Amino acid sequence: MEYIDNMPPVDLMRSEKMTFVQLIIPFESAHRAVTYLGQLGLLQFRDLNAEKSPFQRTFVNQVKRCAEMSRKLRYFKDQIHKAGLLPPPLPASQPDIELEELEIQLAEHEHELIEMNANSEKLRQSYNELLEFKMVLQKASGFLVSSSHTTDQETELVENVYSNDNHADTASLLEQEMRSELSNQSGVRFISGIICKSKVVQFERMLFRATRGNMLFNQAVADDEILDPSSNEMVEKVVFVVFFSGEQARTKILKICEAFGANCYPVPEDTTKRRQITQEVLSRLSELETTLDAGLRHRDKALTSIGYHLTKWINMVKTQKAVYDTLNMLNFDVTKKCLVGEGWCPIFAKTKIQEALQRATFDSSSQVGIIFHVMDAVESPPTYFRTNSFTNAFQEIVDAYGVAKYQEANPAVYTIVTFPFLFAVMFGDWGHGICLLLGALVLIARESKLSSQKLGSFMEMLFGGRYVLLLMSIFSIYCGLIYNEFFSVPFHIFGDSAYKCRDATCSDARTVGLLKYNDPYPFGVDPSWRGSRSELPFLNSLKMKMSILLGVAQMNLGIILSYFNARFFSSSIDIKYQFIPQIIFLNSLFGYLSLLILVKWCTGSQADLYHVMIYMFLSPFEALGENRLFWGQSVLQVILLLLALVAVPWMLFPKPFILKRLHMERFQGRTYGILGTSEMVIDEEPGSARQHAEEFNFSEVFVHQMIHSIEFVLGAVSNTASYLRLWALSLAHSELSTVFYEKVLLLAWGYDNIVIRLVGLAVFAFATTFILLMMETLSAFLHALRLHWVEFQNKFYHGDGYKFKPFSFALLADDDD
Repeated sequence: MEYIDNMPPVDLMRSEKMTFVQLIIPFESAHRAVTYLGQLGLLQFRDLNAEKSPFQRTFVNQVKRCAEMSRKLRYFKDQIHKAGLLPPPLPASQPDIELEELEIQLAEHEHELIEMNANSEKLRQSYNELLEFKMVLQKASGFLVSSSHTTDQETELVENVYSNDNHADTASLLEQEMRSELSNQSGVRFISGIICKSKVVQFERMLFRATRGNMLFNQAVADDEILDPSSNEMVEKVVFVVFFSGEQARTKILKICEAFGANCYPVPEDTTKRRQITQEVLSRLSELETTLDAGLRHRDKALTSIGYHLTKWINMVKTQKAVYDTLNMLNFDVTKKCLVGEGWCPIFAKTKIQEALQRATFDSSSQVGIIFHVMDAVESPPTYFRTNSFTNAFQEIVDAYGVAKYQEANPAVYTIVTFPFLFAVMFGDWGHGICLLLGALVLIARESKLSSQKLGSFMEMLFGGRYVLLLMSIFSIYCGLIYNEFFSVPFHIFGDSAYKCRDATCSDARTVGLLKYNDPYPFGVDPSWRGSRSELPFLNSLKMKMSILLGVAQMNLGIILSYFNARFFSSSIDIKYQFIPQIIFLNSLFGYLSLLILVKWCTGSQADLYHVMIYMFLSPFEALGENRLFWGQSVLQVILLLLALVAVPWMLFPKPFILKRLHMERFQGRTYGILGTSEMVIDEEPGSARQHAEEFNFSEVFVHQMIHSIEFVLGAVSNTASYLRLWALSLAHSELSTVFYEKVLLLAWGYDNIVIRLVGLAVFAFATTFILLMMETLSAFLHALRLHWVEFQNKFYHGDGYKFKPFSFALLADDDD
């Protein structure tokens, strides 16, 4: 035991030792002190104003100002993105700027941009209207010229009847009245305009129904696409001219045009007037193009100047908002001159934090120093593991199940090896392993480049687990060499086979049978098993027994880690009444089964292990006969069975009664407070003896222990059976590889046709990549994950802690508001 206690600590085995500290900061140096602590990133503040709403806190106005500045910066970023401008390179040196000055600059820039965008939008709208008017004039002229040859003088009489407000303004009231009377009597009129091409069919159908077919609809596709200001996309449009008769029809048509978003433009029937208006429109279009280009250049210049400082401004506002959010977690003392803060920090960081606080006092020219002292805490400290880029992914796998309790044994230490190894047992193929290895090496080689880029969700997950993928591929190559499978094809890598044909005339050795003539194959499975009649029974037996051995070994490791947890937390009860009966129960049954497997492998016995294990319970005193593997086996079986039966009540009964006795002894004589002060004691000391005495509930403890015992007993059986997934997944992967190789690649290669061969090769490559390298990898990954979370970690890992989340500028989210 002394040797175990004196062993050097293992990195990652236990979380960092934490301490609870209190800070008393003068008001004038509070902002600078919190800023320096954010740069250091080793102190987790505790919210002392949790009962207050965000609007009742001290620095709420500063937080609002930072949020408003963040909104403006996001607006600038969106405008730069919409303008299609690339982010400019950062200048060599950027002068520092105060937050108040930055707030004024951002307000000015926003006002300028909003004004420029409003002017540009008005100009763009005018430009679009003129462009549409030009297209309507061009296309409608053809319709009007073609209709003029078939019209009579009555149509010419109504030439100026077309109702348009712009033209009606130039005529006298008498002329307008006469025209209105003429048009109402017998005039044929028209309305011209432009509409989106996608709405033309519905538009024409609605016009036909509204006028009951008393109209003529002509259309022509516009020559150019027009920019839609709402969606900022180019839209294809159609020019239309509707001929009709009557004021009622005109009203209906105008309402339908408005409903469908069609823009109507006046087109005079006189050719000379059309030419004059077309020239005026073209002239105004040219002027507007020049004005729009100048406005765009001015806006791009303004956005470019903003873009030079945008990244720095975003980071500055983000950090200042985080500082004020943290200051809102602190509390004013009674004098209102100091801020009081509490939090957790690792013990190794105390010196660094004190240095940062001293620097803050000096830089803020404060007359009073910052007080930093350690306090006792009632609550459990947070869990903090110092990881690197290699170990972080494995730690995340464990944390996804649950964050370790403070100073609890960390499964990630063993997961680094056991997780990729169990994956490889299910995925074993050194050809597929090489493919995964190449992918992992590419990600690692481009690590510096990819880490600075914004990746998609899938690629980000793959890049984060690049070292997990590396170890999985290396172990897959190792297990593939043991299974002797390269894309399901065996090779004589480590020498000649131990088997040969029965005689010289044997032509079909794979089906007739083989004779052993040489020493066993030095490493892995003999390639001669491939294709033989006994291949599947042999590999099934091998992988099934190997799965049980690996499962029992890993479950024993989990129980042993529960012993180290109990020793670390000085819980002798857990050692005597949990660890010892659990290790006895598991190994009395499944440890014994593992021993039988090893003895059978070493001796070459033909004993039936199913029969041995079944009749160990049904007839423990019956002779084993031909299933006897070693001397004294029957006696050993009876002893192990009795130990397993004794271990169950050993786990169930003693611990709750001992806990009750210890509780009564601990609080005996302490449950009496001073007369008349019991309420005060309870209020002031939440952890008082009287409260603890009420908290202990024997029935609850006993039921919990009973559930835990039953779960372990049943779990010992189900967990061992669960490890058979190693055999099942390995067999499935091997058989799938064989099917794709023999039924796709070899079948296609049997044809003397280059096209069939290329098709077969393409199908084989596709199946290997997407089914074996992607789907099978994901399947094996998930099964390995389950084996660690359920079968391994439930033996010792509570996972009911919470992460250490220090106030750190480096950890601020990119999309923080």
